[in-house]
Amino acid sequence: MSVMYVALPIAILLGGTALVACIRAIRGGQFNDLDAPAMRMLIDPEPIESGEVDPKTSNVEPGDRQEGGSKDAGETG
Repeated sequence: MSVMYVALPIAILLGGTALVACIRAIRGGQFNDLDAPAMRMLIDPEPIESGEVDPKTSNVEPGDRQEGGSKDAGETG
């Protein structure tokens, strides 16, 4: 029973903090436009010519092409 004297005030304090943070986010406009950021990541900034490698998304150098594809650990050869 004595643990309730500690746990209950901590739970109320954490709940109140979460409520205040949620209200501040709503009043600050955090949830006004939920669709634009999701759509922005689908738009390419500039088209890539065929045959070029995008250095931002590829970790393979243009001359380091592997023949035969990739093999999983479970495949036998």
